[in-house]
Amino acid sequence: MTIDQEIQARAGAKCELCASGNVCEIYDVPPVMDRVAERAVLLCATCREQIDHPEKTDVHHWRCLNDSMWTPVPAVQVMAWRMLDRLRGEGWPQDLLDMLYLEEDVLAWAQAGEEQQDDDAPAPHLDCNGATLMAGDTITLIKDLNVKGGGFTAKRGTAVRNISLIHDNPEQIEGRVNGQQIVLLTKFVKKSA
Repeated sequence: MTIDQEIQARAGAKCELCASGNVCEIYDVPPVMDRVAERAVLLCATCREQIDHPEKTDVHHWRCLNDSMWTPVPAVQVMAWRMLDRLRGEGWPQDLLDMLYLEEDVLAWAQAGEEQQDDDAPAPHLDCNGATLMAGDTITLIKDLNVKGGGFTAKRGTAVRNISLIHDNPEQIEGRVNGQQIVLLTKFVKKSA
């Protein structure tokens, strides 16, 4: 049996993180030392994209980790720990992290990969209270804002749904107010629960 077949059989041809039956591919969990089944997971395209591109993370997608973090497969435990650690500012992932027990060598592996990713990671987008903002979040304006070129004032308390992050500037996000897509400064917004 090849390594790919072994992983497919172990996973039951489903994503080992979210259990999606969509097309899945093998992902070697960094740091990659050698290609063996114990150091790889089977991921769907959605999980893979959000792991590779943190700015596209849909926080609610990762609630699936509540189930997958209990797997006996160390590579899956590592990926669950890394995603929960990445999302810990949301509240519920921190609760899961507090429950998750990893053997010392597995925890060291999980943390080693995080250190590598932190070197490349862009600065997080933080609201006025320091909460991490993610693409797709809903925010509330904390002060009246004059919209330049829009001819209106975005009023305090206005909810802006499904925001987008501006990747090269952690102090700016985009959202639709009064039917217009505008850029907002993160210091003037508060994440909605």
